[in-house]
Amino acid sequence: MTKRTGSWGWQSLWWHYVFLLWTTIDAQTRYSIPEELKQGSVVGNIAKDLGLGLSEIFDRKLQVASDAGEQYFSVDLGKGELLVNGRIDREALCGHSSSCVLPLQVVVEDPLQLHRIEIEIKDINDNSPNFVSNEISLNIAESAAVGTRFPLESAADPDVGTNSVKSYSLSKNECFSLEIKEIVGGKKVPELILDKPLDREKKAVHKLLLAAVDGGSPARSGTSQIIISVLDINDNFPVFEQKIYKATISENSEKGDAVVKPKATDADESLNGEIEFSFSPRNPESVLTTFEINNLTGEITLKGHLDYETTKSYDIEVTAKDKGSPVMEGHCRVQVDVVDFNDNVPEIVLTSQPKPVRENAPSGTVVALISARDLDSGDNGKVTLELKKGSPFNLKPSFSNNYALITGGALDREKCWTYDVEITATDSGSPPLSSKKTIPVTVTDVNDNPPVFSQSSYNVYLKENGVPGSILYSVSASDLDSGENARISYSILDSKVQEVSVSSYVYINSDNGSIYSMHSFDYEKLKVFQIQVQAKDQGSPSLSSNTTVHVFILDQNDNAPSVIYPSSAALGSLSHQRMPRSAKAGHLVTKVTAVDADSGHNAWISYKVAEATDASLFTVNQYTGEVRTKRSVSEHDDSSQRLLIEIRDDGEPVQSATVTVSILLEDGLHEPILDLRHKVSEPSKKSDRLALYLILSLASVSVLSLVTFLILAVKCMRSSRSSGACCMRRSDCDDYKNPNRNLQLQLNTDGPIKYVEVLGGDMMSQSQSFRSCMSPMSEYSDFTLIKPSSTTDFKEVISVLDASLPDSTWTFESQQVSRNKFGRSLPFGGDNANVTVRGMKTFPLSGPRSTMESRQRRRPGGGRQLPGLCFFYLTCLSCASAQLSYTVSEELSTGSIVGNIAEDLHLSVQRIVQRKLRVVSDSNTQYFEVKQTTGDLVIKQRVDREQHCESNSVCSLHLQILMDEPLEIQRVLVNIVDVNDNAPQFSTSVISLEISEAAAPGTRFRLESANDPDVGTNSLRTYHLAANDYFTLNVEAKSDGSRFPELVVNKALDRETQDSFELLLTAVDGGQPEKSGTTLLAIKVLDVNDNAPLFDESVTKISLLENVALGTLVTKLNATDKDTGHNGEVSYIFSKYTPDRIAKLFSIDSKNGEIRVKGDVDYERAPSYHITVQARDAGSPAMEGSCNVIIEVIDVNDNVPEISLTSLTSSISEDSKPDTAIALISARDLDSGKNGELTLTVRPGLPFKLNSAVGTHYSLTTSGKLDRETAPEYKVVITAADAGSPPLTSQISFVVKLSDVNDNAPVFSQPSYSVDIPENNAPSSPIAAVSASDPDQGDNARISYSILPTMIQGSPISSYVYINPESGQIHSMRSLDHEQLNAFRIDVQARDGGSPPRTANVTVHVFVEDLNDNAPTIVHPAIPKDTVLQLSVPPSAGSGFLINKLVGLDLDSGHNAWLFYSIAPGPNAGMFRVGAHTGELRTARKWTEEEEGSAYNILVIIQDNGDPPKSTSVNISVTVEEKDAAKDAPAAPRHTPFPNRAGMSDITFYLIISLACVSAVSFITFVFLMVRCLRHRDSGFGDSECCCYGSHRSGRYHQRPSKDLHLQLNTDGPIRYMEVVGGPQDPHTRTYRPCYSTLSSRSDFVFMKTPMLGDNSTLSTTLSRKHLMNSASEVRDSLGGLSMR
Repeated sequence: MTKRTGSWGWQSLWWHYVFLLWTTIDAQTRYSIPEELKQGSVVGNIAKDLGLGLSEIFDRKLQVASDAGEQYFSVDLGKGELLVNGRIDREALCGHSSSCVLPLQVVVEDPLQLHRIEIEIKDINDNSPNFVSNEISLNIAESAAVGTRFPLESAADPDVGTNSVKSYSLSKNECFSLEIKEIVGGKKVPELILDKPLDREKKAVHKLLLAAVDGGSPARSGTSQIIISVLDINDNFPVFEQKIYKATISENSEKGDAVVKPKATDADESLNGEIEFSFSPRNPESVLTTFEINNLTGEITLKGHLDYETTKSYDIEVTAKDKGSPVMEGHCRVQVDVVDFNDNVPEIVLTSQPKPVRENAPSGTVVALISARDLDSGDNGKVTLELKKGSPFNLKPSFSNNYALITGGALDREKCWTYDVEITATDSGSPPLSSKKTIPVTVTDVNDNPPVFSQSSYNVYLKENGVPGSILYSVSASDLDSGENARISYSILDSKVQEVSVSSYVYINSDNGSIYSMHSFDYEKLKVFQIQVQAKDQGSPSLSSNTTVHVFILDQNDNAPSVIYPSSAALGSLSHQRMPRSAKAGHLVTKVTAVDADSGHNAWISYKVAEATDASLFTVNQYTGEVRTKRSVSEHDDSSQRLLIEIRDDGEPVQSATVTVSILLEDGLHEPILDLRHKVSEPSKKSDRLALYLILSLASVSVLSLVTFLILAVKCMRSSRSSGACCMRRSDCDDYKNPNRNLQLQLNTDGPIKYVEVLGGDMMSQSQSFRSCMSPMSEYSDFTLIKPSSTTDFKEVISVLDASLPDSTWTFESQQVSRNKFGRSLPFGGDNANVTVRGMKTFPLSGPRSTMESRQRRRPGGGRQLPGLCFFYLTCLSCASAQLSYTVSEELSTGSIVGNIAEDLHLSVQRIVQRKLRVVSDSNTQYFEVKQTTGDLVIKQRVDREQHCESNSVCSLHLQILMDEPLEIQRVLVNIVDVNDNAPQFSTSVISLEISEAAAPGTRFRLESANDPDVGTNSLRTYHLAANDYFTLNVEAKSDGSRFPELVVNKALDRETQDSFELLLTAVDGGQPEKSGTTLLAIKVLDVNDNAPLFDESVTKISLLENVALGTLVTKLNATDKDTGHNGEVSYIFSKYTPDRIAKLFSIDSKNGEIRVKGDVDYERAPSYHITVQARDAGSPAMEGSCNVIIEVIDVNDNVPEISLTSLTSSISEDSKPDTAIALISARDLDSGKNGELTLTVRPGLPFKLNSAVGTHYSLTTSGKLDRETAPEYKVVITAADAGSPPLTSQISFVVKLSDVNDNAPVFSQPSYSVDIPENNAPSSPIAAVSASDPDQGDNARISYSILPTMIQGSPISSYVYINPESGQIHSMRSLDHEQLNAFRIDVQARDGGSPPRTANVTVHVFVEDLNDNAPTIVHPAIPKDTVLQLSVPPSAGSGFLINKLVGLDLDSGHNAWLFYSIAPGPNAGMFRVGAHTGELRTARKWTEEEEGSAYNILVIIQDNGDPPKSTSVNISVTVEEKDAAKDAPAAPRHTPFPNRAGMSDITFYLIISLACVSAVSFITFVFLMVRCLRHRDSGFGDSECCCYGSHRSGRYHQRPSKDLHLQLNTDGPIRYMEVVGGPQDPHTRTYRPCYSTLSSRSDFVFMKTPMLGDNSTLSTTLSRKHLMNSASEVRDSLGGLSMR
């Protein structure tokens, strides 16, 4: 199989004429395959040739359709190959045509496209020559003379070219031999020749074997047996007057027209002389279906349809047989030439295939050489070419019908890589015919576009402990160029990660950009690093671009928690703790502290008791690790308790550790926790006064400290703008001891950092360092700035992303234009640099700034222009303007020399070989060739002038001489001179005439003209008539110079004397020697009726509207006859040659000559009718006249437009972009003119539009945004209206369905939900239901519900409730208690099933309703359980004396917590009364002396207001007795940790402690600040103010040479913008460190300005895990120091 690329010949794009629908139909692809390929054979990779991927041909539903009806080909969707679907027989498809092409249509969807493919079927020698019959019977009279020839049946071979029949052979015999005769057209016919007289008595039958052999390899053959019967007696066979008859017939001739009438005579008499004519059975089928012969007269008439372009001439074998016994037969050949009619549209032929043109080609560059031709001849074949307007190309004419397609403007392949240049060819026929051809011109690429990555930077999140060699990420870049210019290779630029080349960590696939890991990563060692990837194309010169891949290592739970307290347990030993036996429930025993090296959820730690000596005694807090008692220690508990505490992290899988705590229970060890439940009921006045004094003292000290701090802060802020700053000191750490110290930026971003800018000074500035601590306790501040004095360029651009917020991006830009402090530009050699982190808010710093900018721009890679190519084509065109001319005679033998073309072109013989000189003819047959050895132009095939030029006086053949290196075209004109090789010939051998005896002398009768194909002096010159007494011949000349004979009556006729005449009419030409032709004039003399009818007009033209009613009068003819009586009665009839289709449409009244319509007159069937009407009189013999009636049918708008749907996409996505093709539509109207002009419209209001293409083809595309939820489908109605009057319309409708995309998030039915549920509900009971809806459909609308993780009282919400993911029903996981949890919220998320999914959240507020489930309890006075409350009342107490107040508490709320006090009925109930609401117990009466010492028991009931109510009771024993002074004092608390606090209230104690603490802190702060100021003044740090230092240290900072810039980032929060700008400085470096608080000796963000680096130093930016770990260690150490304080 080969793919055709075209040639200089006329055959390259023969089948390319097809409609192209702008962007929906692509350029045509052509394949060539031999016939008879096996099923499944590969024709070509159609996916590759059409530029489709393997996934596209399946997704886009690629389909192949054949115009031939049967599907001979299919597509392998897995490989994209076009396969043979079944056996292909070239002969069955194309017959004897030399070219066999099958057109295919390839349709792909999404977007809709149509491709045209042609497959050329090449012939193979798969057919043997075959005779019509296996036996050929011949009857030969015994009297046959030696040398008699008998034409034999030709063998038929369906193959063409060299595979057709080449020769014949005959089996060996004595009497016959075989001779091969080649007839016109190259056909070889075998003839049997009699070599020896026959003797029937010796051998009556001869059997010979005739074999036909083709020219294939290997050769094939076929045989037929010849059976020759020797006949006796009848020894004369019919003989034709001519061996070859020649006739011409117009291409548009009607059936039944006479062609020629061969005449044969037989010298025999009777039956042996009677002749019957027939076609030879050896004639091809094409002859038998086109012509028929009258078996009696031998006249050949037309039977079928003629096509000049298919067959220009027919070679017919005619047989004449006599009726003798045996039958004898004669043969002749009739050559029928077809005269052309303008029925072929012009053809546009590419003389040279269009060459791809570079996009930077100059205007005027030659793209292709084009010629035009028309298979018709004469004016019908004259063609003019035009180019469609708006094309960037022009047509430049060169010579006759030859043009050059040149560029007319600038080209840009990226905007349009191919052009379909439409050329229109129009011939000069009447009416003119036109055709269009589209030439695909490809614009070749030059490398003017660098690769572009799909993203400016990439973020890769990689789990630690991955498998080495696994893929990390794939970067992709695209290049607008094509071919090698767009072929991209990827590489990783060398950089350092932890002082190791990045190539040791990762490598990249240079072809697809896939990045692979070289080893496993550990989050604890390396959290983030960067990869610089470069994409470089293969153009010349190559272009490249870079991108940064940020690799973030994600933590995995690979570290178990480690115990840091108790320290003994952390070291693996047992931790011993002591606690008193008197400890109550909730006593803090110890606290276990553990840390996890992992981060995030993996570092969340929980504690629980795994094993315990007594599990009921101790508990551990799940989150804090505090070990407390669950109950009071009893005497029965063991004195030694052991706890095994398990420490688990929150990772997956869970990692855990254990610690063993040994607890010793000891007696006498007091609890250090105050029992504050017992308060002094009535503090003394002295305590109140002391508390007042303490409060005043505490306020004074606090205010004094605050004012001092404010004054100090203001002073620091003011002095920071001058030479020194308060609270600033020069750092004496190791970081400032080196002359070229690295820049360190450490960010602890617990809050958002909006903008950080570090600006370097100029060459004359002094380096300064500032330290900012933004909080009064900023020993561990959130912001530390270091300002370097580096002068190093950045060589790369870094993008750093916040690890916790992937959408936060830090962009570092390298900039190269610098200015000094005087505003002058610095040389580009100055090594200044900026690092810019872009964000939202700006925190500017004062001081000189260096503004530097560098932008790397790529100039378009301009390819080299091709002036040589342009000059080459222009030279080609200029050379083609000259033309050589030769003159030769026709019928010259093969090999005759026309002229030495090499000499005439001034070329040597070697040069014509080198330049591949060749001859191309405008005709299909190559009549000339060039001998490469001599440079002579010679005749390759006999030239028949009449065959090419017919009767034209000038006959020329146009040749094109093509030469390569450089391309050059020479035009050669060969004039063919006529020779007298044709005799004049009449169309019939007998011309019959009827002449009335009344004909007067001089009457003329026009006779048939003879035809002579020769021209000039060789053409017909005159006519001669045989000598006679009655008639003479008059020769007249027509306007075109041709002559026709007229018969003139010279003498009155007498029928009775002679009733007929047979005169020989001879036509003579003017050649040397002259040639002549004769015909017999048969004249019959008629009697009486001597006048023929005559019409008023010989030609009548009528216009008639189509679709007129039946019976409509067309016209009325009038003919008159000068005769009288019956001889003057005229009747009208249609000519007998009138076609049946006309006779069915019209009728004529034989009496009055009215022509009326009797059928349906349709303009679309025939626009005009030609009718010959005859008028015949009633005389005897009848005389007739004729006229021609031409009826022009006027078109009316009677055909509605027809709309056909060529292709329709089943459904389109609702997110389809505008101009997406949906359907291909074509329309037509059978009417013509305005009636056939169509306009297609789509129903308004739809988001679609119609785009017009070539002709009446349209594409329906989207015109706006689609929304399936608004309209899931559209009924598209397309209306076609013509321009007729009135206009006709038709409609076609179809439904376009929209497929859903997930563009709608679920929507809850309510913005929030509120649910009230009673407490003590049953677990798993439903408490609420949420519902959400999604306007999408299918999976996009399938909603699942989930509860977002939150915490309720330290427990995850999942331990309280769960939700049904399908129904949204929320169920409780436990019973709820209003007293513990009265309300909480649930965040519910609804997620659809789309890709990507969309979500919506809603909040469900759950309120727990209180139930009366708690009985009242007595909180005062404290009463031990199951004891009686002992109270006393003095005997002197009167009625209403307050004994005590009972205070009850109900854990319920609302009405359920309302309490009522009452005394239960009893014997003593009347002696006391209790306040129903206050609980005050009072006496009901006054006591008597007799009752002193008596005790009275009562039962007080406390009842709540719930339903049902709950109550509690207390037994009270009231004793009537007097109280002494000791008893009057309030009792001290049982446990008093401060023995000397008698009489001192708690508030007084706390005030004393607070005052002491504040005073101590203020004193220590002042002392600490003074010590620092004095120490640093003595060390030379400053001399202006306390704690302010302006001078610099000259020799401590310049010890280390060059160092890289290190950027250390702790990105727990988003970092928005940071700019770091380095600048030059002089060696006199100053460093300032401001501290805004007294405790800011450390901070997390430092600005340092280091001295200038060397000229060749490189400032690099790295993210170091080592720095991060060091910073984290320092923070932990500092935190440990604070905790110790």
